[in-house]
Amino acid sequence: MAFDPHLVDLMRSALRQRHHFTEKRMFGTWCWMWEGHLVCGAGVGRYLFRVGKALEAEALARPGATRMASSGRPMSGFIWVDADAALDEGLERWVELAMRCVGSLPPK
Repeated sequence: MAFDPHLVDLMRSALRQRHHFTEKRMFGTWCWMWEGHLVCGAGVGRYLFRVGKALEAEALARPGATRMASSGRPMSGFIWVDADAALDEGLERWVELAMRCVGSLPPK
């Protein structure tokens, strides 16, 4: 899978005020890591967020959100969000939700 450079730029803008993020290509998307943990990514027409099992139901209740699947198997705690829905709600709100999960993890 490829990624959309425009969506990447929008995510970079949303993360501008945050520190300690690195960028890396993973899952065929352009991803952002914090303290060695995946937080979010930009694909084609959608964004990826790591919300963890505890916040998955809250994330799936938001518009445009679906559980990530790899080789047909659902990946618990990882959510795809339609780009338009994510932008309508605000990428910062999605990043905040993902950071509630990832911020509680020990650094790698």
